[in-house]
Amino acid sequence: MKSSDLPARLAPFAAAVRRNCHIADARYAREMTMCTYLLEMREFYRWERGLPYGASPPQAEVGAWLAEREALWEGLQGEGFAPLPLDGVEHDPYAVDAINEVLAPQELFYGAGIGRFGKPHFFIARLYRRAARNGARIFVCDDEYVRDMTTVPAASQGDAVIVRREALRRWLWEQAEAWDAKRSRGALQLAFDAYSAEADLAQGIERMVAAETDTLILHELGEHAAGRALGPGWEAMLVACRSRRAEVLVRAVRDNLADCASTLPALLDARMRGSLHFWFANFKGMRLALFPTLHAAYVRWREHGDDERLRRLVDAGRDHWLQVAKRLLDDFARRGPEFEAELERLSHEPGELSPAAPG
Repeated sequence: MKSSDLPARLAPFAAAVRRNCHIADARYAREMTMCTYLLEMREFYRWERGLPYGASPPQAEVGAWLAEREALWEGLQGEGFAPLPLDGVEHDPYAVDAINEVLAPQELFYGAGIGRFGKPHFFIARLYRRAARNGARIFVCDDEYVRDMTTVPAASQGDAVIVRREALRRWLWEQAEAWDAKRSRGALQLAFDAYSAEADLAQGIERMVAAETDTLILHELGEHAAGRALGPGWEAMLVACRSRRAEVLVRAVRDNLADCASTLPALLDARMRGSLHFWFANFKGMRLALFPTLHAAYVRWREHGDDERLRRLVDAGRDHWLQVAKRLLDDFARRGPEFEAELERLSHEPGELSPAAPG
């Protein structure tokens, strides 16, 4: 979808959001590794040009577009985010509730927030559905009209849970491309098998989008519950992290807590094998380093069909990661910003925070 598909009266609003997206990209794009930067820009080009999912864009055209985009960013260095004009009122770019109250009759949704490593994200999308659960407002979006280069498939902000189906769909196509190149027999292969993706990739991915949208909601509901349990001090600690490794560690602890409290119990109880394979295909990095016994229990379940050990680890993990999170909060409250050095150390020795293996 393109911003020109929006109602004409929203054109100034969409233009202002697009400019803020460019400013956010100008500030943060070059902090990525070169590999991540090129991959994200390649996908961003496909989105802007409306190319089919999985299409191989012409390399020369991508190169010219990339040079133009970087020149645009150069001109935006140092610019502040602009207010958003909407029906005669100028809104702060982060005033999402007030903006969405205006957009609701058109079944549109505006998202704004701060993501990993402090990068702002902005988007306008079609509102696919809304719901309420466990004290949270749930907004599921689909076709996106305006966005920055980095898409986040799901996020929780205050009492709002936001899932972006188009971002999830595009990410799944990227995963499918990587899977097709390797065809290694692991969790990702089993996840695609569960959705019959090899027989018809496009239909298989649509089935995954439908099912994994609910998995993302489960995770974000876990994040929402964790936020209530931990209080505002957690976000203050996260904002205080200047080291990327420290931030990754803090986020991974809360992710493990959210998934042990919400996502994994629900998937296990519902026997959602495809979703469990998919979840473990993406259980990697710091989350895995903190909780390696969970992956071992998944392999046992995968190979023998016995989920008892997996369930015990998930149950124990819920209490363990809550206690770890509270311990980090207490240490941060006592030591303030200097505690970041300890977080940095723990990021290199994550096993110190891991739960003991059950008997």
